[in-house]
Amino acid sequence: MAFIKIRRKTKLEKRYSKKMGSINVRVTYIKKHLLGLPMKTIHKYRETYYGKIKDCEDCNLTA
Repeated sequence: MAFIKIRRKTKLEKRYSKKMGSINVRVTYIKKHLLGLPMKTIHKYRETYYGKIKDCEDCNLTA
């Protein structure tokens, strides 16, 4: 039985980019879970309109 699992979850978020303005993107979170409880977010990335994969550090959340 594995106590630590790595899970990937995708959800739709509203983001802001200087070049494109406000956009809705699918953001994928890779999280480490211990006994079913999330411990740490290992990585998060988003897919652009053209299919490229980008890190979420270059865009900010909007209020």
